[in-house]
Amino acid sequence: MAKYLISFPSAAMDVPDGEWEAVGRDAHAVIDQAKAAGVYVFGGGIDEDVPPVLVAADGSVAAGGYPWAPPLDGGFTVLELPSREEAVAWAARIAKACRCEQELRIFGFDPQS
Repeated sequence: MAKYLISFPSAAMDVPDGEWEAVGRDAHAVIDQAKAAGVYVFGGGIDEDVPPVLVAADGSVAAGGYPWAPPLDGGFTVLELPSREEAVAWAARIAKACRCEQELRIFGFDPQS
């Protein structure tokens, strides 16, 4: 079975005022379903209140992320599933709950990590 990364950038969540509570409830319900199905690996969101830093091989730290890369933000879920078709189905459930499209990728899991 492969691990799939299902994610979205923060800007994709264009939720009208008054719907945030429902989004949170619906999103947590899908995660609970994934856990009950035994396919949930991990998930979460980037804490956008904490700015990124770049850490070099010598341990030096510089403020900010890669200047040439788009910012990394938003939420993600990793599920372990037997097929891409099932991954698409779970991504659709998450998209419905979060009220935004989800990007789907095979997660390059390293079993030695």
